[in-house]
Amino acid sequence: MSFKEGDEVEIDLVVTDEMVRQYAEITGDKNPVHLDDEYAKTTRFGRRIVHGMLLGGFISRALAMNLGVGGIYLAQSVKFLAPVFIDDHIVIKLKVTHLRDKSGIGLVETNILKKDTQEICVKGEATIMKKDGVQKLKV
Repeated sequence: MSFKEGDEVEIDLVVTDEMVRQYAEITGDKNPVHLDDEYAKTTRFGRRIVHGMLLGGFISRALAMNLGVGGIYLAQSVKFLAPVFIDDHIVIKLKVTHLRDKSGIGLVETNILKKDTQEICVKGEATIMKKDGVQKLKV
């Protein structure tokens, strides 16, 4: 699979407690705001929030598996605008905004929204290299 300028991808998913706990276990990020209901109630959020970088990982997944299979993720800017809570239904939206044909390097708008309200929770931009650009590299 390859991509071209203007291509868009949308992925729906529900962020579960199991995902958050697995992410915490793998990374060691066991901040109680993500894992402890009682602690999270005392924060400005009022309940547990999803790790921001778990959300970033969902963007990575969508880039690699739904937009540019076999390509390389080169860079990502990300801004967290609103919390995502356990069991929120989110939509990852990608849009290829620019593509350099010779190098196969593209810029992709990366957003995560809450499905029910369309509130943007994560906003950013990724730089990715198409699969055929990777295959031309000499190591």
